[in-house]
Amino acid sequence: MTSEKTVAQRRATTAIGATAALIGWLALVELTSGILQGYYVPLISDIVKHLGIHDADYNWFEAAQLLLSALVVPVLAKLGDMFGHKRILLVATVLTALSSWALAFSHDFTTYLIAFALQGFYVVWLPLEIALIFDRGRRTGTAASRTRRAAGLLVVALEFGAIVGAIGAGLLFDAFGQNVTTTLMVPAAAVTLVFFAILFGVPESEPVRGRTLDGVGFILLTLALLLITSGLTFLRINGVGTWWVWALIVLGVLAFIPFGRWELKQKDPAIDLRVLRQPNMWPVQLTAGLIGISLLGAQAPLSTYAGTDPVNGYGLGLSAGQRSILIGAYLISMIVGAVLFPVVSSWLSPRVTLIGASFLVAIGYLLFLPFHLETWQVFTNMAIAGIGSGALVGALPAAAAAAAPRGQTGVATAMTNTTKTIGGSFASAVFGVVLLTGAATVTATAASLFGYMLVWTICGLGALVAAVLLFFVPRLAFADAEAATIAADSAVGTAATID
Repeated sequence: MTSEKTVAQRRATTAIGATAALIGWLALVELTSGILQGYYVPLISDIVKHLGIHDADYNWFEAAQLLLSALVVPVLAKLGDMFGHKRILLVATVLTALSSWALAFSHDFTTYLIAFALQGFYVVWLPLEIALIFDRGRRTGTAASRTRRAAGLLVVALEFGAIVGAIGAGLLFDAFGQNVTTTLMVPAAAVTLVFFAILFGVPESEPVRGRTLDGVGFILLTLALLLITSGLTFLRINGVGTWWVWALIVLGVLAFIPFGRWELKQKDPAIDLRVLRQPNMWPVQLTAGLIGISLLGAQAPLSTYAGTDPVNGYGLGLSAGQRSILIGAYLISMIVGAVLFPVVSSWLSPRVTLIGASFLVAIGYLLFLPFHLETWQVFTNMAIAGIGSGALVGALPAAAAAAAPRGQTGVATAMTNTTKTIGGSFASAVFGVVLLTGAATVTATAASLFGYMLVWTICGLGALVAAVLLFFVPRLAFADAEAATIAADSAVGTAATID
């Protein structure tokens, strides 16, 4: 008996060591992902001049990348479930590296647009990483808790990379004599190096054999997502008065009807709707979309508000450098949230902690309504929302992985990313419209205070709805298999004692 216990302990120790090494390599991947997300933003004005285009044209690059990532992430995640998550992670990294190098040598709008869109393949990195970690932990019965801890560390690496990228871009641009091509070669080199980190440092997962790719299902899903996300993009560009923009969105929503009917007839569907409608899954997916409203849609309005001249009666009048510090503080608060989530989850429960994180996002944005005139007030609001957002960024895909059956981990985690992207696209389109509502009193280019109030209200109420939805999740959802079994046995024992 003692010998068997010793062998089991050794196996557990080996598994923990292997998981720790895996997380270390994957942290490098997310560090690089953060660099990509933060690196190009400070260089936008210089890239625009380099390409000979207008400032407003840059919006097309971001829209194209969001659109492509929403389309390809579910497909790549399913391929990861079928053929191995490491293998597809390598494919996505190669495509990201090639497009990053293409960006460095692009000299016109079209080439840069295609390259920037294809760089969006990096968005599938985090879902595949979560699937890899969960697969490793599944063998020890502690997959859920380990994935939560690992997801927190990956988000820390992600946000730290974003800070490094944002700060490093400006410094390197000056160091390279303001040469755009040379400056853009740095993130391309980083992605190239991380390919080898994955190749030699990351072990493959154990895919479920006998899976098939539901091509028709993915075509129908792609069509629906294409119509909705493109409609939202054109809504931001053309405005709410353009009828065909709304027609695109309505057609996209209606396209989910034939998609759903087809999926329910398949033995191995592209997206298993039976799994999505389970009480431990659908609130998570909806929460990802609702949190995407503030996470992806509110950052630009917050930045412009911070730069608005206070002579309008609102705004902080911060310089570009001061706004960078404010955004950096927000990213640090997200790091704090990512670190705290697994710790608090061990004290309370993953479900309760998710609810608490959503409430923090809601409180942070709703506090903007009465408190927005002083820098310390804006900083406090952003810090509260940032802690909640940082917890949710890693926690939601980890929760989806815990709720998914074996063989669907990658797709489940990827869907949180897709719904988050749709939520962000919706917010970006709507916020672009509402900020034009009303008129600034002094500065002609400033957005209205009513518009900002509406943005903060939408973000706060969206997070509040997410928190309420999470109450519908079963009490023991997202717990380790061992913990859930112990809790169930305890409940049965208590019931027997009462009887």
